[in-house]
Amino acid sequence: MYFIAICAFLGLWFYGFVGLLMGGMVGGVLAYVALRERLRRVREQFIGATFAVMGALCKADGVVTRNEIQVVEQTFTLLRLGPEQKAKAKAAFNRGKTPGFDLDGTVAVFARVAPRGSILFKLFLQLQAMVVAADGQVHPAERAVLHRVARDLGLGDRELAQLEALIRAAARPPSSAPQSRDSSQRRLADAYAVLGVTPNASESDIKHAYRKLIRENHPDKIASKGLPESMRSVAEARSREINTAYDLIKKTRAFA
Repeated sequence: MYFIAICAFLGLWFYGFVGLLMGGMVGGVLAYVALRERLRRVREQFIGATFAVMGALCKADGVVTRNEIQVVEQTFTLLRLGPEQKAKAKAAFNRGKTPGFDLDGTVAVFARVAPRGSILFKLFLQLQAMVVAADGQVHPAERAVLHRVARDLGLGDRELAQLEALIRAAARPPSSAPQSRDSSQRRLADAYAVLGVTPNASESDIKHAYRKLIRENHPDKIASKGLPESMRSVAEARSREINTAYDLIKKTRAFA
């Protein structure tokens, strides 16, 4: 819009109404080119930061397990990375494993380039949580690194609680397994955390939080946030997580 307004004004100033139209067209082209370049930078930073942080997380407990490597490789497929992108992702992962890796600096660069909006950061953290929970347990050092990354992204206590719920869900055995009373209560508590509400929230507040999250995490918003279309499947998984949490709360509290 900035390019269009400036070019249209200059066209009007020098050439009158015809200049206004021509300037608006030129401004539109420049705005499109600038947007394409910005989205390209966002995608590059997203992929680079994703795999570098994954490397740091996998190395946080001192050993990179085969299960973690498998999840990283699955992420290559999930994001539909081409040969060149895959090579860059592997290089970023190996860089993240090195002792001198600048974790905070890498996350800060990504945070500056990415459009402001929680969906981008939450999808980023969702991929990290998948790696952390790859072997079915979360080492304290891995949790500490993940919390540090979340703080670097500017997330608050409520978002951290949602992240913790996500990690537990990823590390949890299939829902078909027998559940104890404590396990059921933990699942319900995590469901509230996923929606970002407390157990004593009203029905209307819970419904409002659910609808807001579904809007924010809708897969159709992926392109507008600068993420590759391949991230749609991650957004769909997050939407399913939100729906599952809401359904559990709705069933437990017998919503109308």
